[in-house]
Amino acid sequence: MNTLPTMPTVSTNETTEPTEAAVLHESVIGWFGEHARDLPWRRPEAGAWGVMVSEFMLQQTPVSRVLPVYEQWLARWPRPADLAADAPGEAVRAWGRLGYPRRALRLHGAALAITERHGGDVPADHGQLLALPGIGEYTAAAVASFAYGQRHAVLDTNVRRVFARAVSGVQYPPTATTAAERRLARALLPEDEVTAARWAAASMELGALVCTAKNETCGRCPIAARCAWRLAGKPAHQGPARRGQTYAGTDRQVRGRLLAVLRDATGSVPQSALDAAWHEPVQRARALDGLVADGLVEPLDGGRYRLPQS
Repeated sequence: MNTLPTMPTVSTNETTEPTEAAVLHESVIGWFGEHARDLPWRRPEAGAWGVMVSEFMLQQTPVSRVLPVYEQWLARWPRPADLAADAPGEAVRAWGRLGYPRRALRLHGAALAITERHGGDVPADHGQLLALPGIGEYTAAAVASFAYGQRHAVLDTNVRRVFARAVSGVQYPPTATTAAERRLARALLPEDEVTAARWAAASMELGALVCTAKNETCGRCPIAARCAWRLAGKPAHQGPARRGQTYAGTDRQVRGRLLAVLRDATGSVPQSALDAAWHEPVQRARALDGLVADGLVEPLDGGRYRLPQS
């Protein structure tokens, strides 16, 4: 097993007592066994496709907003081939108000590739997952771990925050994932595949429910006594101030208004319908151009627009 010199009170005698990493594994996984939420993508019947859909939807979106859309999505497209057979615009329509709708197009592209390359089954091989369109390092590791029980470092925002505090002794991780974080995550991985997959889910849940970005509840944390940040007195974040994302009045809001018009329509819509969705013409035109460039909207002859059909 790996010892972790950056952790407080790391054991150096592996033959007589467990390493600090092993203690963390036991504590966090034990907590997870008692406190894990019953989420549909964690159930055996979800399968690898259900896990993949959830991972796309949960990026930058809370569970409460994802749940109803997830259930409707799987009821309509229970297999990748079902989604692949439909137009990409239907994926954008079904995405509703989850935000960041390019994720819907990427998920549709992944479903096409899974159908064409893998006979409609989400591949278990990490390299094959990573080769799918729209699949990055995190999503490939998450699907391989959560769907197939493999040993991979799964680093989302919640996990990175837990590791930053418990191991590195800082309040927040860097803005973007660093090589040092990846090395730490690999060093913390249990050797056993089943335990590693459980650790990935458990550490993520700990960050989502207890070691949150704001108002962390250390009294409920199973590793509070070993948390480097807590033992250091919870020093404030050093670096640029973290700002919440604004939405009102942004191009994102305008894009959302325009897409809402197209989602609610049964066919194409005239420019006038989009003009009515946002009052400011320069920002509206910029947002519409961006939607067209991203492949989320198709321009037609006669100044009409629709969701993408191919």
